[in-house]
Amino acid sequence: MTLSLYNTLLRTKEAFAPIDPAHVKLYVCGPTVYDYAHIGNARTFSAFDLLARLLKHLYPKVTYARNITDVDDKIIERSNQSGEPIDSVTARTTAQFHADMDDLGLLRPDIEPRATRHIGDMIAMIEALIAKGFAYAAEGHALFHVPSMSDYGQLSRRSQDELIAGARVEVAPYKKSPADFVLWKPAKDGEPGWDSPWGKGRPGWHIECSAMTAAHFGDVFDIHGGGLDLIFPHHENEIAQSRCAHGTAVMANVWLHSGFLTIAGDKMSKSLGNFYTVRELLDEFPGEALRLAILSAHYRQPLDFTKEKVAQARHTLDRWYGVLRTAGDVPAGDIPAEFMSALMDDLNTPLAISVLHELANAYHKAGDDAGRVAAASALKAATNLLGFLTQAPEAWFKWQPAGACGLDDAAIEQAISSRLAARKAKNFAEADRIRNDLAAQGVILEDGPKGTTWKRG
Repeated sequence: MTLSLYNTLLRTKEAFAPIDPAHVKLYVCGPTVYDYAHIGNARTFSAFDLLARLLKHLYPKVTYARNITDVDDKIIERSNQSGEPIDSVTARTTAQFHADMDDLGLLRPDIEPRATRHIGDMIAMIEALIAKGFAYAAEGHALFHVPSMSDYGQLSRRSQDELIAGARVEVAPYKKSPADFVLWKPAKDGEPGWDSPWGKGRPGWHIECSAMTAAHFGDVFDIHGGGLDLIFPHHENEIAQSRCAHGTAVMANVWLHSGFLTIAGDKMSKSLGNFYTVRELLDEFPGEALRLAILSAHYRQPLDFTKEKVAQARHTLDRWYGVLRTAGDVPAGDIPAEFMSALMDDLNTPLAISVLHELANAYHKAGDDAGRVAAASALKAATNLLGFLTQAPEAWFKWQPAGACGLDDAAIEQAISSRLAARKAKNFAEADRIRNDLAAQGVILEDGPKGTTWKRG
């Protein structure tokens, strides 16, 4: 099978051909750390976690880089509002971000460059752009001169005039062209700043990723990813900076973008009361269920997120974990060809998930132990590739929301023992009462050949 990916730069799906098959390089634009990550962030990072997992399955070495933007206007604003030092804001929110992504079950990136640790690289790249005539200094600023790049706008497929008309450009007397964008800007009093040839200041947003990818991956690398909203201006400007600084035809060979997310048909907005952080959703649902709900839609397509979809995803995982619970300690087998074929076709998760449903059905329909073991082993192998079904089934079924004050495990086991004693005494009314009482407290009993198991509903 050949991995095919939709390249935004070319507007077509194409076979992926790494620059070096022995070492694939993937870079994804990471968070700006000033607040909790929201469900839209989770959608993007879940999509590229899936890609990283697949690449690591296919190639001997993959370096997955996802940056941290720790110097930004929003961070400064949050610090000014709260009085909390900037370093404290970024340290705290970075830890929050890591905890949320860990609880979602996402892989940590192999490299996590931070903007503030690459200031020297940014200054050097800006100096190169100025020396080559693609940028200029003015009133303490350094700016990229957009008209100096004849084919600027390839990624977003718009002319320079269209880009200028459609962009929110800052009107400033020191700009040579309205479309010129900031590479370096002066630091105001009380703001973080670094010494540079243009005075004490800080970098523009776009130059950060150009400098960090060059530092870790070189002039050209395999795949650059991010959300659809980053195509213009962020990724367009990254391409301009990197290509002009290095004299290359491309910055990355493949550009991937995850689609937009809505909440029950509306744009997510705090004013509409439909703004969800990852943390508040993780307090209500297991991380695996939240991530399965996200992956239920193809990464490039719009995702209309609802809590009902997460609840449905949890029921799906109950069924899959139920297979492993009844099958026992089966080893992961070979990954089914149909499942791999779906993922290799531009990460077609809806089709891949349908194969997982078929494997669960095959387990329940199997007429002998060999058939059940084969189906359970295939299900385990396929889901493990996605990062699902990696915990013990009993741990999955005992999960409960944060702050829940229901029965603890010992009390549930004691109630099950009492019910078993009642059944042996043929006191079925008492047995039914115990079962119904547990159900009312969110504990579902399941009787089977191996005895009674339970799960939290």
